[in-house]
Amino acid sequence: MNGTVPHEQIGKYSGGFVLIKPAAVGTGVIAGGAMRAVLESAGIHNVLAKSKGSSNPHNVVKATVDALTKMRDAYTVAQNRGVDLNKVFNG
Repeated sequence: MNGTVPHEQIGKYSGGFVLIKPAAVGTGVIAGGAMRAVLESAGIHNVLAKSKGSSNPHNVVKATVDALTKMRDAYTVAQNRGVDLNKVFNG
């Protein structure tokens, strides 16, 4: 998926909230400190991310992991719904 995330996702942990959005190829990891480390460790190369709420690195890391674990790709959605992959994209 071009080294990015499949869709926009919000993650939260305690007082920390993060927003992760897909980005075009060549954008890089646009994220701050603790969030950048998690995203780079996960192998994501192109992403836009913003930390909202608590700036405590522990909360930001856990919120980032929460957002990444909530992500689903189109293949998983199609399988869960029991429909063809084309139906997921074209309705």
